[in-house]
Amino acid sequence: MKKQITTTEAIFPMPVLMVATFNEDGTVDVMNAAWGTMLSRDMVALNLTETHNTVKNIKARKGFTVSIADAKHVVEADYFGMVSGGKVKDKFAKSGMTFTKSERVDAPVINEFPIVLECEFVEYQSDATGLGVIGKVVAVSADEEILKDGKVDIDLLGAIAFDPYTHGYYKVSGRVGEAFRDGAKLK
Repeated sequence: MKKQITTTEAIFPMPVLMVATFNEDGTVDVMNAAWGTMLSRDMVALNLTETHNTVKNIKARKGFTVSIADAKHVVEADYFGMVSGGKVKDKFAKSGMTFTKSERVDAPVINEFPIVLECEFVEYQSDATGLGVIGKVVAVSADEEILKDGKVDIDLLGAIAFDPYTHGYYKVSGRVGEAFRDGAKLK
């Protein structure tokens, strides 16, 4: 029997996304965002309020990157979610991480995160049902060590997910089935 529980903000698991931009002075801004998804193969949606420094930067620079956080960098990923760039001067430098400027958009690629989507800003939706930042993915790159036969291997990636019920991070790993095949057993 199911038991009613307190409503929380989420469906589990939630991605741990690192959204990166350049500040007005050229320093790097990174925020931890769990409320993000793909709208289509080449469009991302990030449910971010306009009060975030990152959103202001995205609108000004017209570009941003989205990296998938991994277990190796859970401390840095959590730090980016705890500390506001509006309150801590150059929080990125304090993380010890490094970046390379994207060749495609006006945004930083965080070198330590193993996979990154480079995005052009499309629009900001601010109505009651709006998603926030909408971006077009213009490039995706991944570290060679997480690739197997040219594709991202989830176990090698070591991506983390956020659990809004207990405020924990969990490593995403362990293939349990074959999409578009296992269900055929019930046909």
